[in-house]
Amino acid sequence: MRGRRFIRNTLVLTGVSTAMRLTGLAFQVWLTERAGASGVGLFLLAASVGAFAATFAISGSRFTVTRLVSEELGRENGRGALAAVGQCLLYAAVFGLMATALLFSGAGFIGERLIGDGRTVLSLRLLSLDMPFLAMGAVFYGYFTARGQVFRMAAAQGVEQGVKIAVTALLLRAVPLGDAEQTCAAVVCGSISGETAGFLLSLVLFLRDRSYLRGFGGRPRGMLGRILAIAPPLAVSAYVRTALTAVCSMLVPRGLRAYGAAPEAALADYGVIHGMALPIAAFPAALFVAMAEMLVPELTRAQVRGDADRIRRIVARLLSACLVFSSAAALLLVLLADKLGETFYAAPDVGRYIRALAFLMPVTCLDTVTDGMLRGLGEQLYAMRVNIADSVLSLALITLLLPRFGVRGYVFLLYFTSAFNFALSLRRLWRRVYPDKRPLFLRKSEKIH
Repeated sequence: MRGRRFIRNTLVLTGVSTAMRLTGLAFQVWLTERAGASGVGLFLLAASVGAFAATFAISGSRFTVTRLVSEELGRENGRGALAAVGQCLLYAAVFGLMATALLFSGAGFIGERLIGDGRTVLSLRLLSLDMPFLAMGAVFYGYFTARGQVFRMAAAQGVEQGVKIAVTALLLRAVPLGDAEQTCAAVVCGSISGETAGFLLSLVLFLRDRSYLRGFGGRPRGMLGRILAIAPPLAVSAYVRTALTAVCSMLVPRGLRAYGAAPEAALADYGVIHGMALPIAAFPAALFVAMAEMLVPELTRAQVRGDADRIRRIVARLLSACLVFSSAAALLLVLLADKLGETFYAAPDVGRYIRALAFLMPVTCLDTVTDGMLRGLGEQLYAMRVNIADSVLSLALITLLLPRFGVRGYVFLLYFTSAFNFALSLRRLWRRVYPDKRPLFLRKSEKIH
C-alpha cells in the first residue's frame, strides 16, 4: 500500500512539476523576447544573490520539518508533528526577518561593488521584502512533503506561479523596452506577489489539516533541541554552498570578458546558457526532482522502523529507472536540439548549447535522486559538504578555464563538477545501504565501516 501511495504521489508531483516547468519555460521565452538576453542575464545575477538571501532565510527549516514530522509520524505521534511545525515556523520567521534587514541594507554594496552593476540594486532591495514569506512557506512545503499531501503542495505552488506570471506580465506592460533595470525589478515584484499568495494558501491548508494530527500522540520533549541539532549545521553548510554559487555566477561573465568577449556579449552568453539552454536541457529532470522530494519522508520512515530491506529495494529500483530514463531523454535532446532552439527562441546558438549540455542531464538526475536518498537516511550534512566541495571546485575552474577557453571551458566545467558531485554521493549511499559490499570504484585496500 505504501509503495502504491509513493508512486501515486511521485506521479502527481511529477505532473505538477512538469506543468509548472512548461508554464515557466513559456514565460521564460516571452521574458527573453521582452528583456533580451542581456536583461535575462542581469536578472540571473540579481537572482543568484537573492538565492543566498533565501538560503539564509530558510536556514535548513524546510528539510528539518520534513525530517522531524516524518520521524513523529513514523512513531504515530501527531502532536509531535504539530510541535515540530510550530517551532520550525518560529525559527523560519526569525531568520526571514533577519535576511530582509541584511539584504535591504546591503543592496547598494552588493550590487555596485560585488556584482559590478548598479542596475541590480533596486531588484535586490525588492527581493529583501520576500524573505519572511519565503521562509515560512518553505516550512509548510516541508510539512506537506512529510505528510504526502502532494495535492495541497501542488495547489500552493500552482497559485504561486500563476500569480507571479500574471503580476509580472501586468507590470512589464509599463516598462520601456530595453530597460533592463526596470524589467528586472518587474520580474522580482511578480516573484514576491507569487510567493506571498503561495504562503497564504499554504497557511490555510495547514490550518485545515491541524485537527487531524491533534487526535493522537503526545507532545514530545526536547523538540527545540532536535531542531537545533539539524537546522543550524545544515544552514551553515547551505550558506557556504549558496555563497560560493553566487560568487561563481558573478565570475562567469567576468571570465568570458577576460577571454575577449565584450561586456554585453559576455552577459548575453551567460543568459543564453543559463536562461535559455539549461532550462530546456534540464526539463526532463522534473520526474526525478519530484522523486527526490518524496524520497525523504519515505526513507526516513523506513529508517525509523528499521526496515533495511525496503530501503535497499527503493535505492536499487529508483537508481536503475533514473539511469534508463535520463539516458533516453538525453539522446532525444541531442536529436531535437536545433528544433527546440528554433521553436522556443528562434536562435541557432540555443540549439547548439542544448546539444552540448544534453548528456549533463543523466548525471544531474542521478545526483538529484542520490542526494534525496542521502537526506532521507539522515546524511544531509554529508550531501551538503559534497555540494560545497563541488562549488569550490567550480570556483577554481572558472578562474582557470574561462579566461583561456571561454564558453567551451564553462561547458567542460559543468560536466566535470557534476560527475565529481555524483561520484562522491553515490559512494556514500552505497556504504550506507550495502555496508558489506564494496562497489567497483572503491579501492580493494579501503576498509568500509
